[in-house]
Order: sequence, then structure tokens, then C-alpha cells
Amino acid sequence: MCVKTVRSSEVDVIRLAALVGIAVVNVPFMGLPTEAAFTSPTDTVDLAVSFFVECFLQLKFFLLFSFVFGWGFHIQKTQAEARGHSLRRRYFRRLIGLAGFGFAHALFIFSGDILVLYALLGVLLWFVKNRSVNALKWLAALTVPVSICCLMLLGAIIDQVSVSDLLDHSSASAHGLGGSFWDATRTRWVDWPSSFGFLVLLQGPLAFGAFLLGLVAARTEFFKSGNGAFARLLKRASLLLVVALPLNIAYAAAMAGLIPDHYEWLLIIGFLGIALGAPLLSALYLIALVQFARTFKLSTILLLAGQNSLSAYLLQGIIAGFVFGSYGLGWFGELGHAALLVLSLMIAWLSLIVVGGLCPAFWSRAL
Repeated sequence: MCVKTVRSSEVDVIRLAALVGIAVVNVPFMGLPTEAAFTSPTDTVDLAVSFFVECFLQLKFFLLFSFVFGWGFHIQKTQAEARGHSLRRRYFRRLIGLAGFGFAHALFIFSGDILVLYALLGVLLWFVKNRSVNALKWLAALTVPVSICCLMLLGAIIDQVSVSDLLDHSSASAHGLGGSFWDATRTRWVDWPSSFGFLVLLQGPLAFGAFLLGLVAARTEFFKSGNGAFARLLKRASLLLVVALPLNIAYAAAMAGLIPDHYEWLLIIGFLGIALGAPLLSALYLIALVQFARTFKLSTILLLAGQNSLSAYLLQGIIAGFVFGSYGLGWFGELGHAALLVLSLMIAWLSLIVVGGLCPAFWSRAL
């Protein structure tokens, strides 16, 4: 799956950062029973790590990934038009392939897969691809209130789940995911419909908003040196931080159980506020990553891994499956959040090195 086309170094760096952030967020859900993944740790260090991930990583780096998806769509469109190819056929063939990879990933690796969701949102993107830049920006802004409504619905659904149901599901999940490969596969098969519905409500609207903004970025040459839109965004970085940081802290505090139950209004604000807090913090990360890419030169192996992000994403899950399954190291449910943070960084790094190192372009340059 190695790609040979020349790409923007800024986009490759964004992909790399997104892959690492996604690994840090996903690995605990792959290595912990449901109850442990969705409840606050009792250990102080684990609680601090969990708070950090929820505040600064969760729901942010997948938005960067989504942003690049929208940017990539415009690149596909431009290339197809230049070569006289049918964009419709090429694009929908890729979406079908993406959905296929996603379903296989959800079944055999991780039920929290995002690729099927991306394929469905990619269909929606097709129908708005020719809208004006201003119309696309307005549609992206509308995804925030839509996300708030979806989060309200998700919260109502979660409230209906009893503690006993959660414990029963957690016990079954631990037995399955920590068992043989086929035990884990059967468990993921059972879990996937509810996991997918959860992802649609939690991530769907914001991911589509990021698709739209990525398309806008490509059409307005956002990554071109001296671009006015980037300069304006850079000037507003302080304001973005002032708004984004409290919203993400409130979200992490609500998710970590640090807000007492009798402050119900604060819990609601913390949970719903992430619909705005996550995109704003992602925008700050975007600024920082573009500045980083323009200041430092990464190694060829990492840039190639960024160009082959689908392979790296899939490999992360394969490695994690071996680490946690009984057919591998059997560490499912054995590690706390702090250890899982270190492990997820190692998995992310290993997947990037392997994918970049397997690209023929790397060896042709090295030799």
C-alpha cells in the first residue's frame, strides 16, 4: 500500500501526529474490560494519565485525521480531472474499499474502528463537494450544534444502562477479548453494532465538519506559505486556547468523575462542551504541527509512514491484538492507564517504523 506521489510535508506530519494520538486513545479500549475503560481509575497516577488523555487527546486527534481526509478528497479530485479519469468511479471504489477494511478491522482487530464511519461520511462529502467555500464553512459550523444534540442523545442512552448490565457486559468482554483469537473475534462481532452507534453519535458530526474544513483548506491552499487563512488562524491562537482549555478540562473532569454528582449542570456542560472544545483544541494542534513541519525536517521513514496512514492504523491494532490476546502476550486487563500510555506510544512508534521501512521508496532513497 506504499504511496509514491509527492505530498505536502505539513499533511504528512499531521497524519503522523494523528496516528500517535489515535493509538494513545484507542489502546486502553483494546486492553481494558468495558467497565475499566469507562470508569475512573482508583490509582492516582492512572487517574492523572486518564485525565490527561481525555483532556488533551481524546476526540482531538481523530479530528486531525478527518481534516486530512477532506484535504485528500480534493487532491483526488484534482488528480482525476488532470488525468481525465472518472472521479465518481475512483472515489466510490475507494470508499467501498475503505468500508471493507473498516469492517474487517472492527471484526478481527478493534470494534471501535472509525473507517466504516469515514466511508459513510465520505458519501455525504460527495454531495456537497461543489458547494462554495463559504457554504462549506457554514456547514462545518452547523456540525457543532448537531454534535451537541447527538451527545445529548448519547447521554440519555448511557443513563438507561444499569450498573449490572455494564458489569455483565464487562465480564463477557474480558473473557472474550482476553481469550483466543476466535473468542475475541466473536466478542467484537457482538460488540460492533453498539460500538458503531456510539461512534456515530460521539464522533460523526464533528468528523464530517473536519472533512468539510479539510476540503476548504485544500481549495484555498491553506498549507501554502504565506496563506492568509493560516495567518489569521495563527493570530487567533491565544483566543482559541482561552476558550478551548476550560472546555476540555471540564470534559475530562466530568469523564474522570472529578465533578460531584450534585453539580449536574457542570457535568452536562463538561460533557456537551466537548462539541466545541475538541475542534478548537484540534485547531491549535493544527497550527502547532504546521509550524513544526516548517521548522524541522523529519526522517524519510516517518514521512513515508505518514503517507501510508491506513497501513499504520491497521498495524497498530494488529500489534495491540497480539499484546492483549491470549494468542500473544495475554496482557488484557493486566495494565493500568499509565502503563497503557507507554505501551500505546511504543505501538504507535513501532507501526510507523515498520510501515515506513517497508516502502520501496525508503529503500530506494537509502541505497
